[in-house]
Amino acid sequence: MLRPRTLIEKYIRHPLEALAATVVWGVFRILPVNLASALGGGFARVVGPRIKISDRARKNIERAFPGIEDEDAEEIIADMWENLGRTVAEFPHISKFGYDGANPRVKVDGLEHLIDFRDDGKPGFYLSAHLANWELAPLTAHVHDVPSAFVYREANNRLVENFYMSGRKLYRDMMIPKGREGARSMLKALKDGKHIGIMLDQKMNDGIPVPFFGIDAMTATALGDLATSLKCPVIPARVIRENGARFRVEVSKPLYAEDTGDKARDSKELTERCNKIIEGWVREKPGQWLWLHNRWPG
Repeated sequence: MLRPRTLIEKYIRHPLEALAATVVWGVFRILPVNLASALGGGFARVVGPRIKISDRARKNIERAFPGIEDEDAEEIIADMWENLGRTVAEFPHISKFGYDGANPRVKVDGLEHLIDFRDDGKPGFYLSAHLANWELAPLTAHVHDVPSAFVYREANNRLVENFYMSGRKLYRDMMIPKGREGARSMLKALKDGKHIGIMLDQKMNDGIPVPFFGIDAMTATALGDLATSLKCPVIPARVIRENGARFRVEVSKPLYAEDTGDKARDSKELTERCNKIIEGWVREKPGQWLWLHNRWPG
């Protein structure tokens, strides 16, 4: 028998959340993408900093940048919310984002690394993070025909999850949900020679403590462990918001784990390097990172 709280969630809260998502999606979809992005970003910039969860962002920023002035921290938070609002508003249009022509919406720097990655005949990993419009990571792999699978966290609301996946129609077959079943799918994808995208910037309770902004953060081990065992490449790939709803995807040359004979040590060292790369990205564009994650303990 379902508990009252579960009943309320299943039959009231979840349908209402799905209805709200449908309305928001519909409004942004009928608008031109530049206008939708600007409206979504402007609304979130005004409202977001006043929401309770922004206190977590303030705490995280103070940890990452000790001694930061309050006004500078608030500017990062406002920028973060604007980026998030733009990302939400752009989602209904993302399948139409162009990579070609005289004025493409998305440009790719380091395309040669992505093509080499595609054609090397080996499995591999993308190292990525929740920066700018992170949905462009799987879209870029799709556009350039890179056999890939991207690990993501499913929405708690099944109705909203179905809605999200419909928006990812071009690359939804690439998406692997976190969890036991997802882990099996990831291993199969690697066995098939695919390339796995992992956003390493989220807290992983069953991970290992690895420095991030000089503070140990619980970090997933799958990328480090598997890249070490398989001796496969890891390419850092980040999304940068350039101007409004225009972007640059930056693909860097591949990383490889050291081979000292101590796999645990080599895996941790690779994970530390990956965290350092993400830290550098965040330091460069702090307003484009999602500071709302509970990244550090305490």
